[in-house]
Amino acid sequence: MHTGHSTLRKTVESTTALSRSQDNTKSFQAAITRSSLMTRTPNLRDGDEANVRRMLREYFLDTFSTYESLFECLASDQAFYTKSISLRHPLIFYYGHTATFFINKLLLTRMINERLNQRFESMFAVGVDEMSWDDLNDGNYEWPTPAEVKVYRDQVRALVIDLIDNAPLQLPIDWNNPWWAIIMGIEHERIHLETSSVLIRQHKLEFVKNSPEWQPNRISNVAPQNELVNVSAGQVRLAKEKSNPFYGWDNEYGFHEADVPAFEAAKFLVSNQEFLQFVEAGGYVNSHNWEEEGKSWLAFTKAQHPTFWVKKTNGWYLRLMTEEVVMPWDWPVEVNYHEAKAFCNWKKSETGMSVRLPTEDEWYRLYDSAGLNDIAEQIANANIHLDHGASSCPVNQFAHGNFFDVVGNVWQWTETPIYPFDGFEVHSIYDDFTTPTFDERHNLIKGGSWISCGNESLRSSRYAFRRHFFQHAGFRYVVSGEIKPVPNSHYETDKLVSEYAEFHYGDEYFGVPNFSKALVDLAVNVLVDKPKRKALDLGCATGRATFELAKYFDKVTGVDFSARFINLGVQLATGDALRYTLADEGELVSYKSRSLTDLGLWETKDKIEFSQGDACNLKSVFTGYDFILAANLIDRLYNPAKFLSTIHERLNIGGVLMLTSPYTWLAEHTPREDWVGGFKKDGESFTTLDGLHVHLDQHFRLIQGPQEVPFVIRETKRKFQHTLSEVTFWERIK
Repeated sequence: MHTGHSTLRKTVESTTALSRSQDNTKSFQAAITRSSLMTRTPNLRDGDEANVRRMLREYFLDTFSTYESLFECLASDQAFYTKSISLRHPLIFYYGHTATFFINKLLLTRMINERLNQRFESMFAVGVDEMSWDDLNDGNYEWPTPAEVKVYRDQVRALVIDLIDNAPLQLPIDWNNPWWAIIMGIEHERIHLETSSVLIRQHKLEFVKNSPEWQPNRISNVAPQNELVNVSAGQVRLAKEKSNPFYGWDNEYGFHEADVPAFEAAKFLVSNQEFLQFVEAGGYVNSHNWEEEGKSWLAFTKAQHPTFWVKKTNGWYLRLMTEEVVMPWDWPVEVNYHEAKAFCNWKKSETGMSVRLPTEDEWYRLYDSAGLNDIAEQIANANIHLDHGASSCPVNQFAHGNFFDVVGNVWQWTETPIYPFDGFEVHSIYDDFTTPTFDERHNLIKGGSWISCGNESLRSSRYAFRRHFFQHAGFRYVVSGEIKPVPNSHYETDKLVSEYAEFHYGDEYFGVPNFSKALVDLAVNVLVDKPKRKALDLGCATGRATFELAKYFDKVTGVDFSARFINLGVQLATGDALRYTLADEGELVSYKSRSLTDLGLWETKDKIEFSQGDACNLKSVFTGYDFILAANLIDRLYNPAKFLSTIHERLNIGGVLMLTSPYTWLAEHTPREDWVGGFKKDGESFTTLDGLHVHLDQHFRLIQGPQEVPFVIRETKRKFQHTLSEVTFWERIK
């Protein structure tokens, strides 16, 4: 697989074994040769238009080519299709995913107006993380070849370069600028540079091979003895504004302030040598040091040592990305949160001190007390940004004030579940980057690893993973008092999501029945003599109609473009209560809670599934339905004509399509030229119903309607929207 010109120029001196000599005093940097550094995340307010285009061009090409070079570490095409872990897609998905991300986001910002490859841009769009609605059934995918994906990536590369060189550019590039999609795509690919390297590291050795561009560090000596260092009390203040010159993800913006008491922190990251004491003391056998969630993980995995440790007859080895090496005991141990927490609990029982992981705020105090600044263009004094090879290095190599590796080497687990800062907003073109992680099950990792680059290397970055997940992550411990609880993230505070939660599951207002239930009741009367095997709730939003349909159908699928909306339905289906805030007046809110039991819908949960999808570009698996409900959907689609002209393919002959809409056509959702109706044609009024007949009559006949069904949406305690939705039923005839 040819990747074009390479931009990863981190070549470590070729040695075949780790050096263990106490006399090895070469500087770490001297072991590295390079022709240039990996480009840093650019200052988007630095320079004129020509300079900004040049910076983005270089940043994009460096990222795109480096990402492709990572897949040169796979030994065969089969390595692309075999999962390295069961909870994630095979690597062919990730090879294509970052390219399709560019297309999907550029479409949303209208920087482009057509797709390159609909099949790829559906197949590779979603399903990256271990989310409840992920479709990880291999039978649903006919993966392309790596060569086909490479051709597609070349097309995306050419398209993005053409945009950077020629598209109209209004400076500055900020949160509200359509060019934000370009920098978002680049930073997104840099995240996957790291996460894909972890998946490669978890692959069987037979599926990977050494690459000259991804050589690990080869230096190791005796591990240092760890010790505690005092950190004085201080204040943490975070206030990233939209005017900040560097790209940020949604969770970084807003305001947070905290007073942090004095504490002690380990001078070094916990090394493999220090962690060995825990292993040899029966740390994986004696579950009393593990938290309840950790005990469940331990019982399930039956782990006996860190995942990347390999026990051989002649001793311990460490699995790197493409090889196993004799254990470098002075490198940082790499574990998940549960293992790190169990070590701290063991250390606490051994020493009698209040040992635990640091909080996010304590990590900021470490950073500030070490006098660090964000990584500049010169070679970093930290094992970060791929400046020093493709692996960890000794924990005593990079000093940061009184500590080592405050940033770099491996990510550091914290005690803090990710939560939104005051003023948190989601970005309209990536509404599910962070919000699905506001569940107190995703803990923050800080500091970055050897491969972390771009936004990941900044002090302000906030990345969180499920506590059982593996990254290039380890930890340092602190001795400190009780942890101040973080703000509760269980209540949904996003105004739009909360309004839809209330619309679907909340109270009725002014005597108007619940809209979703009213639609299903109406449908059941029409479907009296029809089969009721499979139903599709398309544009399901938060899912009330999905559950209502499951009272009558054997299986119901709810599909929506927004992961934020779907997450509420998934939450209810797992038995959790749905909690959300409602605006009353000004800053005053009320709190609501609903469950399926409250609504008499608990018995339906086993018959439903939710999936994220684009109604105009659905995956092929969504077919064979007896009934499809598309409620208040068509006037929010970017290409409703395409949807209407292809929806018959999803229905069985004799199946019924139910359309509802208030026909509020807006150019912000649907380009004016793509409206189905609501305009003058040949001097006469052309209604949406006229347009429905034009697009549907070839395959459908209208069997009932039109009729109007009212609904009410609560905006505040004293402000409501009262709307009429026109309902029509169409039977597929051919």
